[in-house]
Amino acid sequence: MLHLRLIVPADRTDEVVHLLESTVGTTHLVVMSGVARDPAGDMVLCDVAREAGDDLIGALRRLGIDKSGSITVENMDLTLSAHADRAEEEAPGEGADAVLWEELTEATHEESTFSVTYVAFLAVATMLAACGVMLDNAILIVGAMAVGPEFGPLAGISTALVQRAPRLAWRSLVALIGGFAVAMILTAGFAWLMDASGLFNRSMIEAARPNTAFIWKPDAMSFVVAFLAGIAGTLSLTSAKSGALIGVAISVTTVPAAANAAVAFSYSDYSQMSGSTVQLLANLGGIVVAGTLTLLVQKVLWAARRRRTGRVASPSANGERRGRHNRTRPTDGPVEPGPAKPAPASANQPNPDRPSPAQPATGRPGPD
Repeated sequence: MLHLRLIVPADRTDEVVHLLESTVGTTHLVVMSGVARDPAGDMVLCDVAREAGDDLIGALRRLGIDKSGSITVENMDLTLSAHADRAEEEAPGEGADAVLWEELTEATHEESTFSVTYVAFLAVATMLAACGVMLDNAILIVGAMAVGPEFGPLAGISTALVQRAPRLAWRSLVALIGGFAVAMILTAGFAWLMDASGLFNRSMIEAARPNTAFIWKPDAMSFVVAFLAGIAGTLSLTSAKSGALIGVAISVTTVPAAANAAVAFSYSDYSQMSGSTVQLLANLGGIVVAGTLTLLVQKVLWAARRRRTGRVASPSANGERRGRHNRTRPTDGPVEPGPAKPAPASANQPNPDRPSPAQPATGRPGPD
């Protein structure tokens, strides 16, 4: 389940509440009038099944709530409620297969920022990998892979291609290319410093190094492994299973290849430098291709499933909830067929259903 916290202008609250009530998969609706101060308005809370979340968030954005108020979405780890169970049952598809495109775009946007922290992580990872290739130490290589933050921009490129978001694509490319360029330059300087201190020497880069020789000897398997890792990494992002990213990070030879290219350049070993560069590009390309195809397949399969089940997680034309059991929940009270409602009583004509000031309310129940 997802928890939505909305700040809505007071004059738009009824419209938003109507949308929430008529959307399949929503429950636990709460309206608090006038509690918001900046921006001013009402606060509306509700829970929604993950598989219905993307449509609902899109509908709220089309209403302009993200501009006139705010939309905050949180993942709920545990919800014990029969209403929540019923909402998830009515929503189309399975929550594990649903993709929240707004969440994915925001996550990749944050991970694709060319910041000091991002460059520092990538540079440290590349220097660790440089130590690993010079010492032929596979443990250091694995550690450097886990530290590297390069999957964020790669996922950002894939998301931007599928969502046709040129600004995100440009931002991700800047972070990816600029980050690796700075990291490799710093690593080359680090190699010169280590050589001057006697910790690195030419014989180390020219040695056989059986544990790490694969780094500058790319082959078809390099692309295959990167492609499979790209699929796993994209699935981990879309399903909010971040633990799988660790396995992805230690599966691809991006940071070690960049490190070996930088060290080889510092010792003028251009053969190793070119081989490492090809390895780096093959891995980066495999991840981007796999991530883009995975997102496209998810998008197509999700749309096909919704068409096949005939259930749509959005408001219907007449404001009814449409779910697995075809149940309806009116939004503005019961609507009964019959003659037109009579005009309200005027001020001089008594209303039999309203007590007069001199007559106390009888507590008579309203119509069933």
